[in-house]
Amino acid sequence: MEVETSQCGTYRFWKRTLNLENREDVDLAFLKAFGKCLDRSIRLGFTVRDWLMACFLKVRNKAGQLVPFIPNAAQQQIAARWGQRNIVLKARQMGMTTYVAARFYIDTITRPGTLTVQVAHDQRSAEDMFRIVHRFQENLPEVLRNGVLKTSRANSRQLVWPRLDSEYRVETAADPNAGRGATIRNLHCSEVAMWTRDGGGALASLRAAVPPDGQIVLESTPKGTGGVFYEEWHRSGETGYVQHFLPWWLEKSYRVPGVGAGELSDDERALMEKHGLDEEQIVYRRDRRANFRRETAQEYAESAEECFLASGDCFFIRDVVDQQVKTRCGADALAREKQLMEFFPPKPGKRYIIGVDSAGGGVDGDYSCAEVIDRETGLQCAELHAHLTPEELAKKVADLGKKYNHALLMVESNAYGGTVLSHLERVVGYVNVHHENGKPGIVTNVQTRPAMLDNLEVLVGQSQGSFVSPRFWRECRTFVRQHDGSPRAASGSHDDTVMAMALAQWARNINAHDRQRM
Repeated sequence: MEVETSQCGTYRFWKRTLNLENREDVDLAFLKAFGKCLDRSIRLGFTVRDWLMACFLKVRNKAGQLVPFIPNAAQQQIAARWGQRNIVLKARQMGMTTYVAARFYIDTITRPGTLTVQVAHDQRSAEDMFRIVHRFQENLPEVLRNGVLKTSRANSRQLVWPRLDSEYRVETAADPNAGRGATIRNLHCSEVAMWTRDGGGALASLRAAVPPDGQIVLESTPKGTGGVFYEEWHRSGETGYVQHFLPWWLEKSYRVPGVGAGELSDDERALMEKHGLDEEQIVYRRDRRANFRRETAQEYAESAEECFLASGDCFFIRDVVDQQVKTRCGADALAREKQLMEFFPPKPGKRYIIGVDSAGGGVDGDYSCAEVIDRETGLQCAELHAHLTPEELAKKVADLGKKYNHALLMVESNAYGGTVLSHLERVVGYVNVHHENGKPGIVTNVQTRPAMLDNLEVLVGQSQGSFVSPRFWRECRTFVRQHDGSPRAASGSHDDTVMAMALAQWARNINAHDRQRM
């Protein structure tokens, strides 16, 4: 049967197609017609895709009953802001796996040649995920299930529809071959914060298989202020991912029915007023806090920043860092982030210092960073943060130095820093560079690195108003003391702004001591 997509908005078309059990002409053309108009609106806030999910798909509700798939509040919120690339930060059990599975399942069965891959963090979760998808298939109308959507393969991880040349796979992040060797049209990476293998490498491999017009969803509850999901969330403005934050109160069952809250704290009253919560939800919140304690913010997220818990002991004063992250790192600040951010323009007569931390330039590695500070006060004035080769970094910091009254450059000379210094001298011709023992730059080693970081720790505690970059404060939060006592970035995180700032402030510290001796 050939169905024109222009028919998809008519009442007659929907009334006629609803009664599938009495039809015998449900063929590939019929499904393809739907696939061409999945995003077309039937009525306000309700698309062809929504209609198909409600009509065809069955799920188990929390009471164990088999019911039609009707999106809950959290799922509706995701649908309303859905993009080509999505990252979802959520409280626990919000129904994201079910929603993404339903959405991608409909795409797969109505668009021939589609490969959908869902990646779970472990074996058990993969099995649970596939049960959802298998339930969709087993409860289709018989005319579809035994007709055009009859599978040739339906094992514990895979559904294949030969007449569509489409496939649905569920894999685990621990599998090094997950997603390899094929073009993935729809990719769902679930609980990314819990991926135990090299999360960044696994994610890079999977995303490389998705074409520009394919769809990607990265989704997780938070787990620490480090790791690939934390980094992906905070890089979303740079990478073009739509952020979706789902607090616990979107789940209607998260309440204690019939129980009054009694006397409210200021915090509870503010939460009720800001988000329209009722007393039954506040009682539920108290119960969660009593049971989960410190992990409540992680499991039952209320704020996109506060729900990330630090892994390891924060090197800097935790309360100071947490307050600055809360104040400076909101969604608006993330949206404004760019490679070069100038917080305070150069002023005539002022002297400046630029701390430079270099990297190799690869898009998946560390960033190169330069921090501009006021030489007299230590105030952060500008920040350069990008994937740059040493040669590119040398050119950019020279331009930045010239703009800031020929600022003094404090360049780490280790590794790639040597190339930066050589390029500054021989190619760019920038001469105002800090020297140690007659050589340009400074070597960071077991003596100098702890001294630089201890100096920065004191400044962060005493003069937090001097540091204005949201990126810097986020990195402060993931800069932790490891088991051996050494301070460095938590696994999966970066410390480029911290090290560049430590270099800049150390140069200022050295300069101050030199003036005192004079």
